[in-house]
Amino acid sequence: MSGMRERAKVFLVDDHALFRAGIRSEIADRVWICGEAADVPAAVAGIVAHAPDVVLLDVHLPTVPGAGGGTPWAGGDQTGGRAVIEGVRAAGSDARFLALSASDSPEDVIGLVRAGARGYVTKTVSADELVDGIRRVASGDAVFSPQLAGYVLDAFAAIPVAQVDDDLATLTRREREVLQHVARGYTYREIAEQLFISVKTVETHVSAVLRKLQLPNRHQLSRWAAEHNIR
Repeated sequence: MSGMRERAKVFLVDDHALFRAGIRSEIADRVWICGEAADVPAAVAGIVAHAPDVVLLDVHLPTVPGAGGGTPWAGGDQTGGRAVIEGVRAAGSDARFLALSASDSPEDVIGLVRAGARGYVTKTVSADELVDGIRRVASGDAVFSPQLAGYVLDAFAAIPVAQVDDDLATLTRREREVLQHVARGYTYREIAEQLFISVKTVETHVSAVLRKLQLPNRHQLSRWAAEHNIR
């Protein structure tokens, strides 16, 4: 890719400065790293300010600024990575998240996916694989390291299919199409372009879906779709 804006715009969140520097040296020639943060409040503020295409997000982060403590973040006591996603969503951002972590525990993987991450790869990933994952997440795909994909499949396989079918049966065909695009992380404008309808029509369909599924907002709709493996 030639111009900087043609590259995926990436925000890097990790509490280890040497690791962030390493990521920059490995992939900065192929993506645009627009900013970075080492703790939850700085991450939320930076992501909202820079509006990246993809956030590379570690799972475990300090919830207060700096290594030596400070003022607790208003977002609560959730574990780092999930708190970042929750804070960014509460601020109205639709940024897409790709978890990049040393942890490969099922709890961490499922927790981040349920919070809204579009993928999860371990820090053993190669630079080429990471860049490919970033581009795929930016385009709306889900990306997982091969050894982690099974955790996600197992978790969502336990969801009662009949209940999901009953819920989806209340939606019109167009509402289901809109729901699928929301689940893939598309913005309202992107959904409108994909379905050849107006942004206002997309908003109307989303409102109808929220009402029928008894959900309060788009963030909860995205989580519901992830938990029910809607893609």
